[in-house]
Amino acid sequence: MNKYNPNIHHRQSIRLKGYDYSQAGLYFITICCQNRARLFGKIDVGAKIFSPQMILNDAGKIATECWLNIPNHFPNVVLHEFIIMPNHIHGIVELTGAKIFMPEIAPDSNGLHEIMPDSNGLFGNAPNSNGLNEIMPDSNGL
Repeated sequence: MNKYNPNIHHRQSIRLKGYDYSQAGLYFITICCQNRARLFGKIDVGAKIFSPQMILNDAGKIATECWLNIPNHFPNVVLHEFIIMPNHIHGIVELTGAKIFMPEIAPDSNGLHEIMPDSNGLFGNAPNSNGLNEIMPDSNGL
């Protein structure tokens, strides 16, 4: 896997500068699979051309369970709508009350193993460049 190189990779943050993303509010998040691998299942168009259906595989079912389990790890998080796609997850989370507790995640970890220890290798060894610290940039001191 190639390391992030700012001379090659021209990513720009869409986060508001100076905004405290740990404060209470509703947040739309997207979590992508490494290399956009279609790990969570497939979309079945079938006879329902105007109503395709996502068919979750085992990894997609695990991802659903993990999503629904977030409030058990973070009591100040309320889950709203979410959808699992073949290679990513969209969801709306609500942070309520006081700042939420974030477990310490080693810089070389992808963070998933902290919440779901049995996940070794299931979703690849993604670097932490787009992990929880990207979604909630000030999460280390919460």
